[in-house]
Amino acid sequence: MRMLITAELPRDVLERLRATGHELRLDTTWAEQRHILSEEDMVRLASDGFDVIIAEMEPVSRRVMDAAGAGLRLIGAARADPVNVDMDVARARNILVLHTPARNARPVAELTLGLMIVLARRILPADQFIRQGRWRADHRWGPHRLFEGPGLASMTLGLVGYGSVGRQVAQRARAFDMHILVYDPYVRNVEPYVTLVSLEELLRRSDFVSLHAAVTPETTGLLNAAALGLMKPSAYLINTARAALVDEKALYQALVERRIAGAAMDVYWQEPPPPDSPWFALDNVVLTPHLGGATPETPRNHAAMLYEDIERFLRGERPLRLANPEVWDQLHPKGN
Repeated sequence: MRMLITAELPRDVLERLRATGHELRLDTTWAEQRHILSEEDMVRLASDGFDVIIAEMEPVSRRVMDAAGAGLRLIGAARADPVNVDMDVARARNILVLHTPARNARPVAELTLGLMIVLARRILPADQFIRQGRWRADHRWGPHRLFEGPGLASMTLGLVGYGSVGRQVAQRARAFDMHILVYDPYVRNVEPYVTLVSLEELLRRSDFVSLHAAVTPETTGLLNAAALGLMKPSAYLINTARAALVDEKALYQALVERRIAGAAMDVYWQEPPPPDSPWFALDNVVLTPHLGGATPETPRNHAAMLYEDIERFLRGERPLRLANPEVWDQLHPKGN
């Protein structure tokens, strides 16, 4: 099979694909430069005709599928959700789409806990304070009083969304002796140390609200002005999921007016944020550049998942991680 691969895949996985007789066309722009290929770039690459496209950040649009030709049978999205693939077109053309759920669940969970600690213990302003050559805030007290912040033990963490990332955050928060609340209308069974509650109760009770939901029509703007108004003035919001879950203007206003204590964000409504972004002027916000999955284990994880499912596909077996299982059912009506 002819495979166009723009996703970051470890060398050993590429060699295994070659060893089984597949013809690979590689573009390492994303892996080496962290530059996302445009739709035009992808159309140009795909125009030689391919059976399989494996992409991570690059768009696989109608035009890209057209360029790949009628032989395109399989798309591998090295993402938790195949947001870079035009799923309607793939479905209409009976093209199977693979994805890699939970590929970066552990690093995103770890970043979430790290951001909680940075916010609560005021690590960033303390760092800037001492870099300025300062130590004592006044004649009576050292910096411990100036940067005093709450410990995590016995505080309440509210998780909005309880998928693979949310569960791993809960596991780690348990080690800090936190109380854990979860709002997820699709979850019925949780661990004994987790309490399912309504969104309103979660927002009212939580000291930290951490977002781990997928973006859907129901969750877009879920945390609007009214929802943010339910949070404690001492509470923090953390978003390592998707910016669209939050009303940007409402959150900005809540932070400016100190109606919540602070926020940490790894995702943005415009990426990258413009140089004059108003978020840069806020002193109660911690910002990171969408690095939740930025660990060496992430490409290893998605490569292993994709390789396993490609091999299953080639053996005529149902892949384990199909984003459009209805296409498989259409192609294999007897459930084979």
